[in-house]
Amino acid sequence: MNSRISSPRVHTPGVEAETAHPLHEFAMAFTSSPRGARLARRLVSHRLDTWGHPYGGRVNETLTLITAELAANAVRHGHVAGRDFHVRLTHATGTLRVDVSDTRTERVPVPTDAEPPGDAESGRGLLIVAGLATRWEVAPRDGAPGKTVWAELRLA
Repeated sequence: MNSRISSPRVHTPGVEAETAHPLHEFAMAFTSSPRGARLARRLVSHRLDTWGHPYGGRVNETLTLITAELAANAVRHGHVAGRDFHVRLTHATGTLRVDVSDTRTERVPVPTDAEPPGDAESGRGLLIVAGLATRWEVAPRDGAPGKTVWAELRLA
């Protein structure tokens, strides 16, 4: 079941002080399935529109694509039966950030600039995230087993 989550904001390595007191925040748990990943992407896009970053705009489209890649990775590589993945969207002064957390600890993505072989069916998602985000990182998940992959988009 998809549900809103309410958890205290905890320190994540790499977070700037400005994201500690966000202007807006949205957090929700999603079923670890393609349907959950699609819903996460759509709700992030909707929330961004509500916060003044309209559908079809550069910010909305960029962060929605980043969310789609991270949510798809959480479902494909971070799936643990019976466990949800979590998305947190934070809007701070000058920055938007999306965090996607799953409960799989042994499958941590390694940042790389290497392209997968031309005929590979996967392996490009984090390259897309790296190309679109101002910065991104993988960190251990606070308060629960697993990891969080986060990406920030600096606003012009």
